[in-house]
Amino acid sequence: MDSQSLRKQVVGRILPQVQTPAQYVGGELNSVVKDHAKVRGKLCLAFPDLYTIGMSHYGLQVLYRVMNRRDDWACERVFAPGTDMEGLLRRHRIPLYSLETFTPLGQFDVLGFTLQYELCSTNVLTILDLAGIPLSAERRTLDHPLVIAGGPCVQNPEPMGRFIDLFVLGDGEESLPQVCDKWLEVRSSATDQADALSMLASELPHIYVPRFYRYSVSREMATTPRPVSNHLPEVITPAVVADLDAMEPPTAPVVPYVGSVQDRIAVEIMRGCPWRCRFCQGTVLKHPVRFRRVETIVRAAMEAYRNTGYNEISLLSLSTGDYPDLEDLVKRLHDLFRPLGVNIAVPSLRVDKRWRTLAEVLTTYRHSGLTLAPEVARDDMRRQIGKRIKNDDLYEGCRKAFERGFQRVKLYFMCGLPGEREADLDGVIEMSEAISRLGKEVSGRPVKVVANVSNFVPKPHTPFQWNGMQTREYFQQVHQYLRRRRRRSVDVKCHDVESSLLEGVLSRGDRRVGAAIELAWRRGARFDAWNERLQPELWWQALADAYVDVATTLHRPRSVEVPLPWEHIALGRGRCYLEEERKKALKWLRTTECDQAAVDSQSLDEYTM
Repeated sequence: MDSQSLRKQVVGRILPQVQTPAQYVGGELNSVVKDHAKVRGKLCLAFPDLYTIGMSHYGLQVLYRVMNRRDDWACERVFAPGTDMEGLLRRHRIPLYSLETFTPLGQFDVLGFTLQYELCSTNVLTILDLAGIPLSAERRTLDHPLVIAGGPCVQNPEPMGRFIDLFVLGDGEESLPQVCDKWLEVRSSATDQADALSMLASELPHIYVPRFYRYSVSREMATTPRPVSNHLPEVITPAVVADLDAMEPPTAPVVPYVGSVQDRIAVEIMRGCPWRCRFCQGTVLKHPVRFRRVETIVRAAMEAYRNTGYNEISLLSLSTGDYPDLEDLVKRLHDLFRPLGVNIAVPSLRVDKRWRTLAEVLTTYRHSGLTLAPEVARDDMRRQIGKRIKNDDLYEGCRKAFERGFQRVKLYFMCGLPGEREADLDGVIEMSEAISRLGKEVSGRPVKVVANVSNFVPKPHTPFQWNGMQTREYFQQVHQYLRRRRRRSVDVKCHDVESSLLEGVLSRGDRRVGAAIELAWRRGARFDAWNERLQPELWWQALADAYVDVATTLHRPRSVEVPLPWEHIALGRGRCYLEEERKKALKWLRTTECDQAAVDSQSLDEYTM
């Protein structure tokens, strides 16, 4: 079906019957439409969630700009269709298409997925199936698009390995164009897709082709996959953009027709984080730390404002408070944009001594909320997890923010960390109440404090990767305990337990988990990242039917002597560093009086690791 016929069918027969039809038509401000007859290659970027989520993803805008600034490539977009749209496409036998030109996805040279969150896995399968592309990578031919994937979930690519032709590791600004160009070259001379992929795997760094790596099972766990040929690397390293400042940020981002999660300009001011929190995977994925100059950021913000008209600019990074010239940057942006009625949002602030002074430069224009991530409420527990902040700095910074008019505070905590004690849980409520009292003391009126509590998942490539995750019963007990201790001035919101457990399986599993993903999808799993859409029992049954041992994958601690399913992916500072950090955490646990009022996975009265 050609794009014009498809467009007529979609607009005339499908869109009048779906919710929010504007998310399926393209044509937004700053979108790029090219004549396919005048380009060498066609790439479609696929985000496996709804348009309103995907259009807020900064990485998508970056890659869209990188590829479309080239004259020889057309880069377009597709998002996971809502269930109503999916049903209508299937009923009318209309293939899923790109927004820019209504081109069926099967007609692109490359289809590139962003794997941002594990629970979006089934949406990848929906997009592939609606495009008429075989789910299994080994069933595809040279007539199909090359299916690639990048993003945070590539830290352990194995669960999705059966569906993806190749994974692109690390920063995509340079590696994505290389993969796209090389694919056109090898496809023209290859005998079949396996031959073409072999040439890619042997000639390009930073890519992983799962079909060329095999694993074995030891003690019910899969070992690290090894290459089937000597010409392939045993360990794949990520691409790293060395000079971030030289990579101009997107200054003409696509402006969606409908409201998205983040309706604002985002400017990445730094990449990576200088701290080494033992629970944090983001630090590993974005290593090393790189900065943009103040002049580059200010210029990009103004160009983006002129090209979009947004009235808010967000300074993006893992830890914005660690940008070395943040005070100067915020002041210059305020001086430039305040007369234009544009707010400057400064998220991801680190709570340390610098936070005391940063609170003085924050603006209250339009927004009056403050978001901080103490992670845990006690200083001694933070030493165990490697988060080097102190409560005194947090309270003093909040005091100064309240003096400047802030009236809402959102705090992010975790539960289920190794060595967690009842005192740590009490501290969540005590800290939240203390901040609420401080706000009333400063401003004379109540301050809204929300404590968001997530369930700790020991992610790959962190010092806690050898730990098991706490059980369903443990998290349920903790949530009940926190809610009972809550006071009127504090609102406690706990993350859904089932989605956290499933995230743990999908992030810590091996390639055998892929069979469960496909089973769950075929049985109706869609948009599992949305609590109201998640069907936990469907997932647990699919995992059982695929013979995935959830207890072993999720809860059983792993020996440092046994290779892990993701160790062929070399991220961060390496295994030796992770082992040393793990030893430091264990040393803290052994030397702390954690036998008093400690918690384990069965009750809040006993302690275990």
